[in-house]
Amino acid sequence: MNKRWTIERIREFVEKNSDSKLLTTEYHGFSQNLLFECACGNRFEKKFKKFKDNHQRKCDVCQPPKESR
Repeated sequence: MNKRWTIERIREFVEKNSDSKLLTTEYHGFSQNLLFECACGNRFEKKFKKFKDNHQRKCDVCQPPKESR
């Protein structure tokens, strides 16, 4: 089965798997930055792939970026 991500499916994924809220209303593909609101109230942008696969599901204040090796 081909899993095509739509804005509705992404919104469901965000609601089920994080405390963040999706603010973006249109999805145009994997290279698009999406706007989220963290549980602390900060807004942040991430590509859905990073949000989904890398578990980067909070703002940089609540979940600071990992240091590069």
